[in-house]
Amino acid sequence: MSKNRELKEQVVADIIEKIKGAESITIVSYSGLTVEQVTNLRKQCRESGVDYSVLKNRLVKLALQDVNIEGVDDLLNGPNAFVFSNKDAVSGPKVVSDFIEKNKLQSLKITGGVFEGKAADMATMQMLAKMPSREELLATLVGCLQSPVSGLVAVLDQIAEKKEAA
Repeated sequence: MSKNRELKEQVVADIIEKIKGAESITIVSYSGLTVEQVTNLRKQCRESGVDYSVLKNRLVKLALQDVNIEGVDDLLNGPNAFVFSNKDAVSGPKVVSDFIEKNKLQSLKITGGVFEGKAADMATMQMLAKMPSREELLATLVGCLQSPVSGLVAVLDQIAEKKEAA
């Protein structure tokens, strides 16, 4: 077997591991971005705990076939980057969407992705981008749980103050 083929098989195996570990995969068309913009996007992805990778479409197709994910082939045309969200499904689409809005970019587009082991269209990925992150949901939950308790404490404190006054 040739050395080149062995290297490609190793890359496909690495992509398969990334796919298996990802909650969602966002496919991004990045043609027309400057090096500085790509560098900033990669930095924001790293800070958010998502993996931004530029991979060959053919190798990604092979990896997706290996894990039985179909329907993504038509999205794998032209220069694409892949954003693997490992913590939660919304972090990758959210980072890319926020980056597009913040920089008012026309050249960077979410073309689709993979969510819950199935192909997802652009609308699904944009819907994920608008959802609150896991941390925001947990903070909301804590606030909801804490609200009745803090209300009870305030009422008990007022009762205690009235008894002391009387």
